[in-house]
Amino acid sequence: MYESVYDFKAFYNTRLGRIVRRVLQERIRELWPDLNGLSLMGAGYATPYLRIFRQEAQRVFAVMPAGQGAHDWPHEGPNCVALAEQAELPIETNSIDRALMIHNLEYTEFPKPALHEIWRVLKSNGRLLVVVPNRAGLWARADWSPFGQGTPYSLGQLTHALRENLFVHEHTEEALFVPPLKMSYFLKSSGFFERYGRNILPIVAGVHIVEASKQIYASVDRGSGSTVRVRGRGIFIPKPVPNNFNKHRS
Repeated sequence: MYESVYDFKAFYNTRLGRIVRRVLQERIRELWPDLNGLSLMGAGYATPYLRIFRQEAQRVFAVMPAGQGAHDWPHEGPNCVALAEQAELPIETNSIDRALMIHNLEYTEFPKPALHEIWRVLKSNGRLLVVVPNRAGLWARADWSPFGQGTPYSLGQLTHALRENLFVHEHTEEALFVPPLKMSYFLKSSGFFERYGRNILPIVAGVHIVEASKQIYASVDRGSGSTVRVRGRGIFIPKPVPNNFNKHRS
């Protein structure tokens, strides 16, 4: 069971974990090619995917869930990791440009407060990137990996959860098509699986990667479309007055 951040850290120190990190880093970079001058927050266990942005983003830091603990990161320089409850982030409102949620949503018992907090700290033009295990994928069944723990999502469930928490679905990618096997043949062929899996059989992807923007204004309710009947009885309707009416009176 992945109950501690050190369990995640141990996985990413394995050969398979390093391949997973490389595959997902490439897909995340495709969606966010340039974060120059922006602030980036990682939520969950996101540190393996934050390093690629440290040289360009203005500020990069991670918030790890209180229930799983935290470890310092990066190894060089000042610590950029905080420990907090998912529904009570110690971050100023409207202060973050980008938020990356990974190993987070599937582990939280109450996803709605967690997503609400991300919405709160994002700027009005902020973007959220959520990475969750695919319910139909093989990795959701690999309980020895961090993707085989918690509650996996279908794409419909994930987009619905985002919409219910005032996020607008912008883009979807599927990734991690390499089978969750520790055999060297499959590990060496990870590039092949990623190139062809997204085009041939996207349903078996290991994870969904969904980008969403912050919804500021609520949509206008068009109503039910039902008509309102107006009864003629009891309604006063004035009749036109003849032009010579006043002459006859005088």
